[in-house]
Amino acid sequence: MSDLKFRRIFLGVSVIGLATLIFPTIATADQTVKIGVSGPLTGASAANGKDIENGVRMAIDEANAQHLKIGSGEVRFVLDSVDDQGDPRVGVQVAQKLVDEGVTVVVGHYNSGVCLPASRVFASAGIPLIDPAATNPTITQQGLASVFRVIPTDAQNAGNAGKYAVTVTRAKRIAVMDDRTAFGQGEADEFKKAVQANAGNIVVSEFTNDKAVEFNAQLTNIKSSNADVLFFGGLDGQAGLVAKRMKQLAMKTRFLGGGAIADSIFTQIAGDAGEGGLAWEYGRPLDRLPKGKEFATNYEKKFGSAPLTYSPFAYDAAALAIAAMKEANSTKPAEITAALKKIRYTGITGEISFDKNGDLLKPSSTLYQVERGKWTPVTTIGAD
Repeated sequence: MSDLKFRRIFLGVSVIGLATLIFPTIATADQTVKIGVSGPLTGASAANGKDIENGVRMAIDEANAQHLKIGSGEVRFVLDSVDDQGDPRVGVQVAQKLVDEGVTVVVGHYNSGVCLPASRVFASAGIPLIDPAATNPTITQQGLASVFRVIPTDAQNAGNAGKYAVTVTRAKRIAVMDDRTAFGQGEADEFKKAVQANAGNIVVSEFTNDKAVEFNAQLTNIKSSNADVLFFGGLDGQAGLVAKRMKQLAMKTRFLGGGAIADSIFTQIAGDAGEGGLAWEYGRPLDRLPKGKEFATNYEKKFGSAPLTYSPFAYDAAALAIAAMKEANSTKPAEITAALKKIRYTGITGEISFDKNGDLLKPSSTLYQVERGKWTPVTTIGAD
C-alpha cells in the first residue's frame, strides 16, 4: 500500500472518529412518544376535562424529568390533547385525529357516551386506550383487547349504592331517575339490578335528558309514590338542580347519587342535597391515600387550583402507560398493550391490575354523606 493511500484511509477513519465524538447521539437519537388525551375541554364538563388533561400532563412532566431510556435511546414524552366536547360524534372525529397524528397510547374519556364509539377507533388502529373516568360497563365488554380502565365501573359503584340502599338505609320504597345518557342510564340500570338482587322494592322510575333544567313532573310523581330514597343517575350539575327542586317541593325523600355526584364536594350540591344526603363515589378519598396528599400539593403548586375527582386517575393512567413501556422496553402500541395485560402497578389511586376485560381487579368505592353542609366520607367498599 502506498504512503499516499494509507494517509487517505487514516484521514477518513479519523474524520469518522471525530464525528462520533462531536455528535455522539447520532446512533441513538432521542425518541418522541406522543401520549394522547381526549376529554371535554369546553362546555358544561370542561372543568373535569381540564382536570384529566392536567393529571396526564403531570405524569408526562415527571417522566421527562427522569430522562428515561426505552428501546434504542432516551424518550421524550409529548402531550397531544384534543377537545371531544362531551359529544360522541366529535369524540370519534378527534379520536381519528389522534390516530393520524401518531399517538402511542391514549388516556380518555370523561363521558361514557363518547368513550363507547371512540374506543373502537383506537382499537381498530391497535392503539391502547386507558380510561380514567368513563364508567359504563359496556366500554370494556365490547371485546376490544386494547381497552383498559383504571376507575371502577358503574356495575361496581352503583351496585354498591343499590345494595346499601336496601341493606343499610333499609329503604322500603325506592325511586330511580336518570338523564338517559350512557353514563346516567348505565348507573341507574346497575343500581336497579343491585336493588332487585337484594330483594328491594323500586316503586317508580323516571327519566329526563342531560340538558333539562326543570323536573316538576318527575319529582311530583316520585313525591306521590312516598319513596324513601331517590337514586339519581347523571352528572353533578344536573344533580344539584334535582336536589334543589326536591327541597323546594318539601320532599321527605332522601337524595342518593352515584359516581360524579360527589364531584359536588367542590360545588354547592351538598347544601342542595340536605343533611343526610348520600353519594357513592369512585375510589377512595384522595387525602386517605398514601400518596394522595402529596399529589394534591404538587397539583395545586403546578396548576394553581386543587385537583378534582379524575386527575389522580388520569395521572395513574399516563404513569401506567409509561410503566408498561418500560416493562416492554418498547414504545410500540402492540407491545405496550401486551405489557398492560399483565402489569401490577401501585399508583396514586391504589393497586392497578386488570381482569380479562381490562377492568380493575380490585376496585373500590366510597360512600359520602352530607354533614353540616359538606360531603363527608362514611365508608369504603372494595380494595384495602
